[in-house]
This record gives sequence, C-alpha cells and structure tokens, in this order.
Amino acid sequence: MSSNLIRHRIFEELREDIMSCDLQPGEELREVSLAKKYGVSKSPIRDALQRLEFEGLVEIAPRQGHRIAPISIKDAIDILELREVLETAAVRKIATDADPIDLVALDEFRKADLSSLREFARYNRNFHAKINALSGNARQADVMQSLMDNYERLCIVSLSSRRQEAQEMHAALDDHNKIIDALQARDGRAAARLCAKHIRKSHVQIMRGLENRPVVA
Repeated sequence: MSSNLIRHRIFEELREDIMSCDLQPGEELREVSLAKKYGVSKSPIRDALQRLEFEGLVEIAPRQGHRIAPISIKDAIDILELREVLETAAVRKIATDADPIDLVALDEFRKADLSSLREFARYNRNFHAKINALSGNARQADVMQSLMDNYERLCIVSLSSRRQEAQEMHAALDDHNKIIDALQARDGRAAARLCAKHIRKSHVQIMRGLENRPVVA
C-alpha cells in the first residue's frame, strides 16, 4: 500500500474512533501507542493528528502532547442552537426548490441499522449530510458537516444505557420519516417545525445526559 493510502486510512480510522467515542473526549494520545494500535509507524499517526487538530477534534495538551478535544456544555449548547437555525432553513428551501427525483431518493433513509449505535450514527450522519447537500448551499453544507461530527460525539457521550440507545435510535428514525414525508409533500413549514422539534428533543436529552459526566469539561 502506498504511503498516501496508508496516511488516508489511518486518518479515517483514527477519526472514526474519535467520532464513535472509542477514543474518549479528553483522552491523551501518544504517538507510540497509536502507532502500535494501528500497526503503522509514527509518521502517518503524526500526520493524522495534525489534520484532526485542524478539524478541532484533537488539541495540543500542555506538556502532554495531543489529546481528544473535550466536550463542554457551552460548546454543546452552541452546536445545538446553530444546528436548529441552519437545518430548519435548509428543509424550507428543499421543500420549495429540490428536484422531485432527489425528494424520492430520500426514501433510502426511511430504514436504518438499529443493531448498534455506531452503525446508526453513520446512518444519522449521512441523512443530515444529504439534507444539507440538497439545500444547494455548499458553505452551509460544510458548516453543518462539522456540526454533525461534533453532535455525534455529544449523542454517544450523553447516552447512559443500552436501553436508552435503542429508544433514542427508534425515536430519531421516526422523526426522520416524518421530515421526509413533509419534504416529499413540499410542506416546508411542516418540515421546519418537525426538524426544530427533533433537534430540541435532542437538546433536552443531551443536556440531561452530559450532567456530571467526567468527560465533559
């Protein structure tokens, strides 16, 4: 495998482990340990850490090297509030302007793998990425992608049990289907209302779950 392919693979694997919280917020990262874990030299690890630092997922810890960026209550509130503003605007625009073929294609998101949180998180990320891509605003889609990456970590960290995971995955899928129904009916007002309700419900659940968690700054 070429050096570039190795670097890309390590970046994607390390990023996925951060997003899924296999590597916990605030956890220290040692190049030697990571190189052993992923079976590579320190060079692609160092390159991946630099890229992840640029994305805000990794930060430099004084006298300690790198660590996973911790989650803060203030940052969580900012993410959720900004997400509501951007995503409700996106669905209003989609309901009015989207190509009928693109609206029909949303049916692929009516079902999801609910067997694991990691698989559902990937589905959720793809669903919201699609919504923001359909808005036609490339800059907004980029901002929302970053928000959803961090939102995913919020969700995983805030969950307290397997039962809670299952309940929230089923509820989120149901919300997505209602949003898709409204978009395919070209009812922008209903889509925006459903989207806002979906996000506000997440806000309450996440804030409750983050209380007194040791990984929250």
